[in-house]
This record gives sequence, C-alpha cells and structure tokens, in this order.
Amino acid sequence: MKAIVYKKYGSADVLHLEEMAIPVPADDEIRIRVHAVEATKADCEMRSFKFAVNWFWLPLRAALGITRPKNPVLGGYFAGEVDAVGKDVVKFKPGDAVFGTTRLRFGAYAEYLCLPASYTILPKPDNMSFDEAAAVPLGGLNALHFMRRASIQSGEKVLINGAGGSIGTFAVQIAKTMGAEVTVVDSAIKLEMLRRIGADHCIDYNREDFSKNGQTYDVIFNMVADSSYSASVKSLSPGGRYLLGNPRLADMIRAVLTRFSDKTTVFAFAGETEGELLTLKDMIAAGQIKSVVDRIYSPEQAAEAHRRVETEQRLGIVVIRFT
Repeated sequence: MKAIVYKKYGSADVLHLEEMAIPVPADDEIRIRVHAVEATKADCEMRSFKFAVNWFWLPLRAALGITRPKNPVLGGYFAGEVDAVGKDVVKFKPGDAVFGTTRLRFGAYAEYLCLPASYTILPKPDNMSFDEAAAVPLGGLNALHFMRRASIQSGEKVLINGAGGSIGTFAVQIAKTMGAEVTVVDSAIKLEMLRRIGADHCIDYNREDFSKNGQTYDVIFNMVADSSYSASVKSLSPGGRYLLGNPRLADMIRAVLTRFSDKTTVFAFAGETEGELLTLKDMIAAGQIKSVVDRIYSPEQAAEAHRRVETEQRLGIVVIRFT
C-alpha cells in the first residue's frame, strides 16, 4: 500500500511516499481503506517536533521517539470504507463507509489502516463526502467538548479567539446552535468565511485587540497559545467562563487561582468519545453544522498540505485524499 511517512523530525520536506505492507486486522479490529484524512496542526507539530505548547515536550519525546519517530505514519482523523474485519467484530462489515479517530495509534496517512472496532468510529454521515467527513472528528469533537463545558445559555456572548482553524470553525457553529451571540477573532482573510458559518461579529487581530475594546463576554474560547491569560480573563463578564484550547503550563497554574473568583477557567482535554461523535453526526444530518474544507491534496502533495496548515493561511480544514 501507499503511505506518507517521515523517518526523521524536520520540515514538511521530510514527508515522502513509501510502499508498505497492507496490515492484517487482529480478531477485534477492522481494516479501513482510507479515502481521506485531515492534515492537522498536531501532525505538523509531531513531524517537526516543535509545539506551540511545550510543557509536555519531554513525555512526548519519550512517547513518540527520542531520536526519530517510532511510528513513521501520521494521521489521526479519517474517513474511509471498511475493507476487512476480525473474527470477533460484529459492529462493522466490509463495505461500511465510516469516519472517526485513531486515538494515539495514528497511521491514517496510508491507504489502509487497522483499528480496534471499539474505537471512536461510526458510519459516515450520508450527507457528506469522504473529504468532508474526514474534516469532522478533530474539530467537531474538541469544539463540542468545550462548548458543552461552557454551559452556554441562549443569548450569551461568546468570543472565539483563533476561530478560523479546525476546532474554531466547529465551535462557531455549535455555539450558534446553543443560541449564543458569537464574536470571532482571526486574520482578515478568514473573516468572510467565518461570517458564512454564523459569526455575528468579526475582529481582525492585526487591527484590533479584543481585550482592549471595552467589550466583555460570558464565554471566551481561546485557541491561541501565546495570548494573554490575564487580558482574556479581564474581558469576561461576571460569572464568565474562560476555555483554554491550547493551555500553557503557566496558564493552567493560574487557572487554579482563578477558581477563587467568580470566573471559571477550563482546560480539560476532550475525550473524543463515540457518544460525542454520534451527536455531531446527528447535528450534521439536521443541517446544523458542517465541515469547512479549505483545500484537498493528493498523497504526493503531503508536504504542500503541511505547509498550508503551518502558514495559517487556510480557510478551514486541509484534507489529504487517497481515493
């Protein structure tokens, strides 16, 4: 099978195509013929071993490989077709169109992928292509997790800082389904796209600092790792909730202190459960949310896909299509 691999840490140019043996599913596994996979910021960070949030550098280095990657195939969020099943699998059958996450096994940058049938994998939404479905699990699961933790009430004001990426685009849409008035912060090139998916107010961070405009918000969801913790908390209304999508260690420590005020800080990571993915699928079927696909690349263009993600010029989600 064809796979996109990296044998050393470095720039996008370390990615290359290689022929690998087609994996054989274990008794409790399914084999998926991958049609599409999201190229994520996390993929780029693991490939380069440069992280926006670096407090977990040492444990990650040990887990991923000290001198070179232990697993040469990236990719955690995919859509494809079940190709074969292990003898103990009853949940899926060959021919099923599915989408989901590999958890920490990765490996979706390949034509075939074996995963336990118990993982967060569901039938693909009927009203989505494989490309669109592959763009759902990362952003959708994380956005749903945080928007639920925010306990958003109808009419509340929500600000999403760094709204133009995978998680942010879903957060905008999910917050709107909860009845929120949504303000987004990102670069100017992304604002029209964000308006199309429901943003009520848009701020170009190159022209305006949202923390200095005198506005306050019931909820602030922050995806920008190097933004000011104190400035964001000061922009909360009384009883406001601050959600950290990319928490620095210093911010997590300060979050404990924030608990002694009337404001709340949340940095719990998403569980990416099957129940949450089913909720997203139901919302997709109802036309409440959709994935915003920026560009689709071939496996031969994997390095270009990563560069697109890293430049932060993408208008939504970058997908690599295998078939």
